[in-house]
Amino acid sequence: MAELRPSGAPGPAAPPAPGPTAPPAFASLFPPGLHAIYGECRRLYPDQPNPLQVTAIVKYWLGGPDPLDYVSMYRNVGSPSANIPEHWHYISFGLSDLYGDSRVHEFTGTDGPSGFGFELTFRLKRETGESAPPTWPAELMQGLARYVFQSENTFCSGDHVSWHSPLDNSESRIQHMLLTEDPQMQPVQTPFGVVTFLQIVGVCTEELHAAQQWNGQGILELLRTVPVAGGPWLITDMRRGETIFEIDPHLQERVDKGIEMDGSNLSGVSAKCAWDDLSRPPEDDEDSRSICIGTQPRRLSGKDTEQIRETLRRGLEINSKPVLPPINPQRQNGLTHDRAPSRKDSLESDSSTAIIPHELIRTRQLESVHLKFNQESGALIPLCLRGRLLHGRHFTYKSITGDMAITFVSTGVEGAFATEEHPYAAHGPWLQILLTGEFVEKMLEDLEDLTSPEERLSPHPAPLSTLVLAWTVPHQRERRSQPGSVSSNFPKSTAGLKRS
Repeated sequence: MAELRPSGAPGPAAPPAPGPTAPPAFASLFPPGLHAIYGECRRLYPDQPNPLQVTAIVKYWLGGPDPLDYVSMYRNVGSPSANIPEHWHYISFGLSDLYGDSRVHEFTGTDGPSGFGFELTFRLKRETGESAPPTWPAELMQGLARYVFQSENTFCSGDHVSWHSPLDNSESRIQHMLLTEDPQMQPVQTPFGVVTFLQIVGVCTEELHAAQQWNGQGILELLRTVPVAGGPWLITDMRRGETIFEIDPHLQERVDKGIEMDGSNLSGVSAKCAWDDLSRPPEDDEDSRSICIGTQPRRLSGKDTEQIRETLRRGLEINSKPVLPPINPQRQNGLTHDRAPSRKDSLESDSSTAIIPHELIRTRQLESVHLKFNQESGALIPLCLRGRLLHGRHFTYKSITGDMAITFVSTGVEGAFATEEHPYAAHGPWLQILLTGEFVEKMLEDLEDLTSPEERLSPHPAPLSTLVLAWTVPHQRERRSQPGSVSSNFPKSTAGLKRS
């Protein structure tokens, strides 16, 4: 549960918000990480020293359900001359390390990220006559924070979140989110590391799909050009009833051209997925070739997880050369690719701990594989093929349970263990599938029904655990005329958060 109070009112753990010039004796009693973020807030809002604040009654580190200790809410007057309307500005406290005593986050040094390295913000257009900020954005931010804490997947600018519900539980068309840098909040150096500020931007379903098919940064730039859809500061208006493509049809042409020229920079997603080796049955229960639903799978090793994480990170760089890091990277003093392994990085979780030593898992060549996805993840296969592989890139599905992954690679990707001679290869529970351009074209024909899934989905969704797409991929060399068989007559299922 949470309560609403002025930040200067007596609370269970938070004293009044001090400014950068707080007396030394007071600052010493105030959590240093919290004090540093409050200093940035006071820089922006010197006239609002005690904003309204939603606070968790029972803190997360005491067993409470809400990871964010506080969400402060400020009134921003905007700038009418710059098409920036008056709005409410929400700022979270808790994804970064506020205390420095390991009660929530492990201290990793002052030069790296503090906690998860970021806090969330949100800008909501103020309605006429509204005297106090709505509190529902605070719960929205808590929901995103729960995902980060539970999955230990981080966010970065350009990411998108498939929410599938009006953000304020109304009838609004704003049902999904993009993330970008907050236009006013500057990175903060705290005693426990650096904190950046990521702003949540509410978008319509059509805008989310465009971000998936092209890239989140491109759609954010288009939103900035449309005042009623966000404007320069990307302010969310829950009453917006038209997409940017309905407001300005020419914007769809820009997206289509961008997709044609750039492809998609969505390099992977967290998904409900599974794969099975159809080449031959497993020799025994310990054989890691088969990753089947209903059986106990091998888990991804730490090195596999780190490689997948690097794969997705590289995918965000549109113009970077597509390279998969080596399967056994050189390690020196605990460092891999000049980075220290950390739980804070995207798509890494405790569930990815290796059950058997990574070095003992051999890479196996497969003849035929059976892939299974939930509805929304399966609907991204055409994007994977058309927006990634046809542009010489790669795409990864990583199971949300952390126990397996599927990476599609094109012939232009270096460092993959799937090759043109052996296009289907597995390293433990990590499957790689190399697809030639000819094979991709045939698969796109076979998967044509998935290109507009919203027109065919049942209005009564099934539970999340339902797998809705079964896909058998035969060997390319032997069955080129039959790129695969698709069965999609399962109930609809919704997917979780996406990593773009």
